[in-house]
Amino acid sequence: MAVITQLPKAIRPVRDDAATFRAAFRHLAGGVSVITTGHGEDRTGLTATSVSSLSAEPPTIFFGLNLSSSSYPVLQRHRSFGVNFLSATQKQVADRFAGRGGETGAARYADAEWTRGVSGAPLLLGALASLDCEVEEIIERHSHAIIIGRVREVRLGRDDAALVYWRGDYERLGWMIEEATTALGLRAY
Repeated sequence: MAVITQLPKAIRPVRDDAATFRAAFRHLAGGVSVITTGHGEDRTGLTATSVSSLSAEPPTIFFGLNLSSSSYPVLQRHRSFGVNFLSATQKQVADRFAGRGGETGAARYADAEWTRGVSGAPLLLGALASLDCEVEEIIERHSHAIIIGRVREVRLGRDDAALVYWRGDYERLGWMIEEATTALGLRAY
């Protein structure tokens, strides 16, 4: 005898459109990174949760970038970029690079300390980690480009709590060093 299970209304299939697709992906927590590219006044960047490791040998990453993004032509010109993994204390950097306050281009770099990687890409001081990358390949598909980058330099920061994006908002994952040392009764060095 076959058992027929009816799905509860809350998990029944829904339309297959872009808005529903985006809503579904809000349930997938992702680390927040700032992608940086360019030099001087010709620099810009974006906030991304689509960064992923492609290969460890050689170290290679990829991420998705909207073709209509103001960062896309700058990245194409300079052929290098930084990937900065944000700590839980760097929400304002994520907001600025997401354009939430209306900042564009070089204005997104305000109120944070930056240095340059070996390729010249801007790297955020205080990030959990920063990767300096050269563009290896750009694959255009639909509304986005898949940017594949060869990692030329890795800079590790402090082992603090990470900034993650989940259900349309920023969250924190883990403990800050100061919290952990206080909780354990240790001194911070």
